[in-house]
Amino acid sequence: MQLDRPERGFSYRGAGPLDMRMDDDPGPTAADVVNDYPEDRLANVIFELGEERRSRSIAAAIVRARRRAPIATTAELAAIVAAAVPRRRGGPHPARRTFQAIRIEVNHELEELAASIPQAAGVLEPGGRLVVISYHSLEDRIVKRFVASAPRLRRLTRSPVRASPAEVADNPRARSALLRAAEIGVAA
Repeated sequence: MQLDRPERGFSYRGAGPLDMRMDDDPGPTAADVVNDYPEDRLANVIFELGEERRSRSIAAAIVRARRRAPIATTAELAAIVAAAVPRRRGGPHPARRTFQAIRIEVNHELEELAASIPQAAGVLEPGGRLVVISYHSLEDRIVKRFVASAPRLRRLTRSPVRASPAEVADNPRARSALLRAAEIGVAA
C-alpha cells in the first residue's frame, strides 16, 4: 500500500520525502504546503483538516524551522511537531493529526469524496447498496449528510459501524474505520 512506502512521504514514523500525493500528478506536495503556506493558512489547515487544537503552536514551530532551512522530509516535520506539542504517555504520535491535515490538503480528499459519493449512488439500480468506509470524522460527516439529503437513499446504518476489538487486533488500521450504508429505494 502506498501509505506504507516511505518514499511516498505519508508516514511520520519513518524518513521519506515530504510528498503525500496519492498519485504522480505534478501538483503541489506536502513540502509545498509546509514551506510555502503563510502561518495563518497553515494553522487553519491543521485545525480544520486535522482537528488539531494546537494548530497555532504547530504552525508557528513549522514557520520558525523553515526560516532556517526548507523542511524536506517526513522525519523533519514529525520532529518539529513533536517538539511543539507534548506527547501524552501511551497516546498517539503528536504529528498524527498534522500529517492527516496536510495529506487531505494536498490531495483535496474531502472535495474528491463529496464529488464521488453522488456519482457512485447515481449508478446504482433500485435495491442497490452504497457502502462507504471513512477513517475520520470529516469524511464521515460528508457521508452522513449525503445519505440524509439524498431522497432516493434509505439509510441502513443509523450510526457508523465500527470494527470489533478482534478485527482491530488483526488489523490495527481498522481502529478508525467508520462504515455507513444506504440502499436505493425500490420503485413502487
